[in-house]
Amino acid sequence: MSVKEFLNQPAVNIAVAGHYTLAKRFDAQGKPRTFACRTSRISPFRMMVAVPVVGRVGDPIASFFGDFGKLDGHISDTVTGGFLLDLVMTASMREKFASKLTWLDQKQKDPSIRDGRKQPRTIPASPHSSLTFADGTIRSCFVIDMSLTGAAVSADVQPQIGMPLAVGACVGRVVRHLPDGFAIKFVEPRRSRAAHHAARTAGFRSCCKGCASHP
Repeated sequence: MSVKEFLNQPAVNIAVAGHYTLAKRFDAQGKPRTFACRTSRISPFRMMVAVPVVGRVGDPIASFFGDFGKLDGHISDTVTGGFLLDLVMTASMREKFASKLTWLDQKQKDPSIRDGRKQPRTIPASPHSSLTFADGTIRSCFVIDMSLTGAAVSADVQPQIGMPLAVGACVGRVVRHLPDGFAIKFVEPRRSRAAHHAARTAGFRSCCKGCASHP
């Protein structure tokens, strides 16, 4: 199925954070690389997923989402910065998955429906940004979450701890590695909570104090 066809089918528009492994992508130890991802639209049969590394149609995907658990499938179509994942499930698994989707959709529409988890860090509405390294190299990246002082990022590269770089126009250094990416601490805190809120609603585009806005 194509993305265009899927967008015309009944589905839930909801963002759920997770991570995935992609065929033929390995780390330095020869183990499958793990990347962060986030859904944007889900049905009991397939989902649109925003990702840092897209892959090819037909590639098998193993993914995990906190709200759903482990989900397997294959890429049926791709777009810039994302893919359509056809889900492989038994009938009973699909029924439970559909019930979970209904609950999440209701919780999204009704703030009085709550679960017991802590509030997550701020997640930008548009997760795709870019990394600029000291030598001028630019690579695309996926912003997992962010705060006034730093960000967690997933990308097709794994910079060394201490390496200086910029996320969008925010300059910082890599402070630690994560299972699906790495954490960056900004050289200067973001300008204000208002700027933090603007980044959340408009994507990771506003900058640190003294920096110009990244296009």
